[in-house]
Amino acid sequence: MSNYLITVNEEELKFKTSDADSLDSISVSTQKLHVLDVNTAFEVGILDTDFLNKTMSLSVNGNRYDVKIEDEYDQQVKKMGLLAVTTQKLNEVKAPMPGLIVDVMVEVGQEIVEGTPLLVLSAMKMENIILAQGEGIVKSIEIKKDDTVEKGQLIIEME
Repeated sequence: MSNYLITVNEEELKFKTSDADSLDSISVSTQKLHVLDVNTAFEVGILDTDFLNKTMSLSVNGNRYDVKIEDEYDQQVKKMGLLAVTTQKLNEVKAPMPGLIVDVMVEVGQEIVEGTPLLVLSAMKMENIILAQGEGIVKSIEIKKDDTVEKGQLIIEME
């Protein structure tokens, strides 16, 4: 017997496969059901389905409900925090290689997110755009255009 967590318009309900067995339902068509539960009739229509994300939209007696279904595996993954999106707080940016600063693309006080272009570093006859590896606010810029830097040298300090 499987246990499910069903979220209906942001309200969570626990559901077991045996609960579905207790419903008296008749398929009217491929997208409609007639359901009897505790002597109450319900006309249920399937409006939209997204099997990949385990969501669907239903019409019950003319009212729309957005439903998300989580099986035991989904609930365990959620409980373990494996779906949590984490962002890395950036404290400092160091030169990845020795070279010449061709351009500085950020300013002190600027808020940056992961992937924001920070500067252009010329090394071995190639220009490399250095991107932010996390998020933060630029606290200080330790270099300027046309400065040479060594590998590991502090370039930008973040807060």
